[in-house]
Amino acid sequence: MTMLRTPPVRTSRRTLAQIFTWPLLIGVLSTVGLISALVGDGLWDGVSWLALLLPILLYALFLLRPRR
Repeated sequence: MTMLRTPPVRTSRRTLAQIFTWPLLIGVLSTVGLISALVGDGLWDGVSWLALLLPILLYALFLLRPRR
């Protein structure tokens, strides 16, 4: 019977800023997109489209990324 050994897992400590920087940025941009969609037309529509497209693109990127 052979025993499979797994490599040791290294845990690194991360600060709260490192953990929440990207989710907070995505949340702020989504909020800007929602508010700009309500504010007006023209340039505001473009801002809202770009800001609200970011979470969708990130989701697709991580969904289609190969698993390790």
